Amino acid sequence: QMCEKFTVCENSMEMLVQNNLNLPKGGAAARAAPSGPAAALRSAPPLPSPQDKCLRKLSSGLFAFHTYLEYVQETFASERQQVESLCYSTKHLASTLRQMVIDPDEVVILDSASKKSLLAKLKSDKTWIEKITTHLILRDFTSFMEKTVRAVRYLKNTRSVSV
Repeated sequence: QMCEKFTVCENSMEMLVQNNLNLPKGGAAARAAPSGPAAALRSAPPLPSPQDKCLRKLSSGLFAFHTYLEYVQETFASERQQVESLCYSTKHLASTLRQMVIDPDEVVILDSASKKSLLAKLKSDKTWIEKITTHLILRDFTSFMEKTVRAVRYLKNTRSVSV
């Protein structure tokens, strides 16, 4: 009855709106670049610097996405090799950015128990839900990477960062 009345069924497009995956957002990447007159007037950046904070958030987000991409790798068998390469590259970039952070221990990395728990939550016995979950992960990962590229490009141009 709910299905007919509210059109919120497991196989409806409403599932796309109910994105409760808790995926990392790229907002931190957009704030990596201080702007405006206040940024120009600052004589010494506060500790931690906005750049360091940005690198920390980017690295933490990439490590989080790595776990989600492991799920995609398991469920997206037809493109397994590409997703495997994407997982490797994401982890490598996350590790590289982590090394650039003043205190690398501040970068959030899921422990193995949390990873297993997250992967178990993502699994579904319904193929359609797995496909939607994969779609949402890849969509948000693409958005996060676009913002990450902009932030890294900005950081590279404003300080001596070699990425």
